Amino acid sequence: MKYRVEKDTLGSVNVPVKALYGAQTQRAVENFRVSGHRLPRRFIRAQGLIKLAAARVNQRLGLLDRRRGRAIEKASEEVMAGVHDEQFVVDVFQAGAGTSQNMNANEVIANRANEILGGRRGRYAFCHPNDHVNLGQSTNDTIPSAIHIAAWETVKHDLLPPLSAARKTLERKAKAFMPCVKSGRTHLQDAVPMRLGQEFSGYASAFKREQERIEQAMKSLLELPLGGNAVGTGINTPPRYKTEVVREVARISGIRFRPTSNTFEGIQNVTGALELSAGLRGLAVTVSRVANDLRLLASGPRTGLAEIQLPAVQPGSSIMPGKVNPVMAEMMNMVCFQVIGNDTAVCHAVAAGQLELNVMMPVIAHNLLASIGILGNGVRVFEEKCLRGIKADRSACRRWVDQSLATATALNPIIGYQRAAEIAKKAYASGRTIREVAISEGVLSEAEAGQLLDPGRMV
Repeated sequence: MKYRVEKDTLGSVNVPVKALYGAQTQRAVENFRVSGHRLPRRFIRAQGLIKLAAARVNQRLGLLDRRRGRAIEKASEEVMAGVHDEQFVVDVFQAGAGTSQNMNANEVIANRANEILGGRRGRYAFCHPNDHVNLGQSTNDTIPSAIHIAAWETVKHDLLPPLSAARKTLERKAKAFMPCVKSGRTHLQDAVPMRLGQEFSGYASAFKREQERIEQAMKSLLELPLGGNAVGTGINTPPRYKTEVVREVARISGIRFRPTSNTFEGIQNVTGALELSAGLRGLAVTVSRVANDLRLLASGPRTGLAEIQLPAVQPGSSIMPGKVNPVMAEMMNMVCFQVIGNDTAVCHAVAAGQLELNVMMPVIAHNLLASIGILGNGVRVFEEKCLRGIKADRSACRRWVDQSLATATALNPIIGYQRAAEIAKKAYASGRTIREVAISEGVLSEAEAGQLLDPGRMV
């Protein structure tokens, strides 16, 4: 590989000739050979958006000349569009607060702007990464703002649509399964009858509530600490800059972002990310629970509950012929476990903020955006390849409800709890149904048993 020599405040650095990034990014590449993970496309887009907004506002305020400003605008728009994604090369586990990530963006945009203005990469005669691209900004206000922008857009476009689709599918299943009466179960033991549709209505409602919590958490992302600069004071920026730059971000994105009410709090804390991560964890817990239920309800097909049938999407065993496993539900479980783990990392990283800054922002961004991404994709394929194709086995449901000892609950108002319990014990010991024992004991006539112990009436 051929290199060019660039200089920063620590001295000379060899940078690949074709790289749009510069010395500080190259140092980060060499220092942080850790995971191979990079911050995702939407985060890079958010960085480009912030640099674009800043360039426009700096021109309006007379801080940046029009020719240089337009070149920065064009380069920033290219970053937003993903033209230079391969130039964002800093590992997620990097310099605190994301200084390397911010400089990666500054250097890519500066070098591209220099090219637009007729210069060469690595020669910042026309546009400097710090003096021009980063004008009025700091890592400390741009990185948390990029987290908010990227997270809001990712939830809106990548998570909420599949989540809404899954909820609607569960609602349709609940309606379709309403005629099917089955045995309820509590403590994994027989409980009073219910409708399969009622069970699924609970799943649909749970999805709806989790979606509402996430949408509520998204509101906290609308406040941006942009303009606070290094510690919140807005040093080296004119009074109008803070309001103008956030307004410009809102205009470009079409999202109603607003300046944070207290820039010091906005830079000290990353609580918007914490709140959203908690919402994602809640969704993961709920989705995992539903996936577990589906695995139980579909267990068998001959030695389990088998009250529902899940779509067969692939063979389930390398040794047992004909075996089909609930793989989509298992996949969903694994996604949810990862999201719960990511939330733990976010929680600890947010708590690690000190004095005027949280220096753990790169790992917060990585885990938060990763959770949104895998939840969105996971729920999407779960809905497409599992929820949509679920079928009820009505004969199995009826068989289990007829055998359930919990139907004795319907006898309580007639003979009392104690006598009903005795009948349930006799039914269990003899292998007969509650109906058969109640009739043989003279507690109910055939007609009375047919009416009182009808599972359809109990639901």
